[in-house]
Amino acid sequence: MPELPEVETIRRQLAPQLIGRTFVAGDAHESVKFAPALDAVGATVTDVRRRGKYLIFDLDDGAEELIGHLGMTGSFSRTAAEGEHPACTAHDAWVRAVWRMDDGNDLVFRDVRRFGRLRVVTAGDYADIPTLRDMGPEPFDPAFNGKVLHERLQGSRRAVKTQLLSQRPVAGVGNIYADEALFLAGIHPLSRRVGRARADRLAETIVAVLRAGVDNGGTTLRDYVDAEGDAGRNQHDLVAYGRGGEPCVECGTALQTRTIDARTSTFCTRCQRV
Repeated sequence: MPELPEVETIRRQLAPQLIGRTFVAGDAHESVKFAPALDAVGATVTDVRRRGKYLIFDLDDGAEELIGHLGMTGSFSRTAAEGEHPACTAHDAWVRAVWRMDDGNDLVFRDVRRFGRLRVVTAGDYADIPTLRDMGPEPFDPAFNGKVLHERLQGSRRAVKTQLLSQRPVAGVGNIYADEALFLAGIHPLSRRVGRARADRLAETIVAVLRAGVDNGGTTLRDYVDAEGDAGRNQHDLVAYGRGGEPCVECGTALQTRTIDARTSTFCTRCQRV
């Protein structure tokens, strides 16, 4: 599933192409997940932002927002217009929404497994999007630090890995970058108590792995491509995620895998303490 670095990569690519452009027509899959895309037709894009794993297109000077969640296989791209009128089927069978822009190009949302979602809402009204509504601070915000993370991890007895994936302690961290950050911080994913010193270290490693992911254009394990159709490069630098059975880069112990709240986690039993 695309996480913060993948969404941020796409945002940076789309923003200069879309800001100031107007959606003049559109087409969308009839599913309630994608049909709301048509509500953006007629609006002008005034900014392209990211919140956690969500891509947010500000419309008409911030009156409304087109919100896109990529799910597991979603992607946005800009392509040359196909046909006189925009049509999902003109691109390929996996396109769920397409908007014709006033410069004659199309903005295309493609999603093979259909776990993504598109929505147009009044600016800032996330009542029907609880994950976005309750999301924690942005990791790249200068105000985010170990003290903030420590406070937000308190009061829950859930495993720290599960808490991170909830998006409430900090925004944008998914399975890949959680495994990486916990490994580098020396914290076992099943740990239920993270003191202040460990929270300081975890905050640092969260920021570090997410920045590296952005610098590398995201992590491509199977489906992810950026807005230009290119794969990311961060998969070549992973030290924990997906390396179960391989030697730990720190101590040589074989990395273990375990399912924690329905998500596979990879960790070192020697370097990461509960």
